[in-house]
Amino acid sequence: MKKIETIIRKSKFKDVKDALHQVGVNFFSYWDVTGLGNEKEGHVYRGVSYSTSDIQRRYLSIVVNDDFEEATIQAILNAASTGQVGDGKIFVSEVLETYRIRTGEKGKSTLY
Repeated sequence: MKKIETIIRKSKFKDVKDALHQVGVNFFSYWDVTGLGNEKEGHVYRGVSYSTSDIQRRYLSIVVNDDFEEATIQAILNAASTGQVGDGKIFVSEVLETYRIRTGEKGKSTLY
């Protein structure tokens, strides 16, 4: 199993959520976050200078079976990209085990 964590523009959340549902990923957690990025210069919009690190972000945490990893990543990449600096990041890590609290069941079947 894989844990896919992604930080995306808050404005792209609906697109990403819809794309994940289309590939069969129907459960994930998310939070509103802020942070600092690598960009050193800001952008000017309607005469106001702002930094891309100040753009509202959404952090998604998704756990999927190995066979859903690539489809999940592609769905996020396609739906979250604007082609501009500040589109976000995706992090993938191994999940050793999962448990369903209600039943005590463990393993891949707990993801469904």
